Amino acid sequence: MRSYTLHLPADARPGESIGLERALLVRDGFSWPAFAFSVLWFLYHRLWIAALIVLAGLMVLAGLGHALGLPPGIATLVTLLASWLIGLEASSLRRWTLARRGWPARDAVMAATAEEAEAKALGRWLDATAPAPRPPFPAGPTRRSEPVIGLFPAQEIAR
Repeated sequence: MRSYTLHLPADARPGESIGLERALLVRDGFSWPAFAFSVLWFLYHRLWIAALIVLAGLMVLAGLGHALGLPPGIATLVTLLASWLIGLEASSLRRWTLARRGWPARDAVMAATAEEAEAKALGRWLDATAPAPRPPFPAGPTRRSEPVIGLFPAQEIAR
């Protein structure tokens, strides 16, 4: 089973079908196409800034390898390790860019295939009777209403 995140425009509301034809599913995990075609993969997905950063990083690695006089085998290994890192982080960079453009992650689903994930995510989105989908990641710490027991108790009212 793989996990996918559903990305919709910020103004989309649960239960409405407006804008669902533009919904995007991003698969979590290693991306073989990003590993093999690093800069081209970023350009295909319209991740312009990330493509420039990856291209500059690969050029710096090549320049450092040439300046240090690394043998071709070691230079190839360094390039493969950089490509492996790109493959690991490509989907995270895509999710980050989508959120920055106003397409936050609205839901996360587990499915065997992309088609099954799309059916689950859109089914949950359109089901107006279901509770609103929770964000896939916690929003951060929340304040408790009850007093804290431990090293930092709530201040007691002066008696």
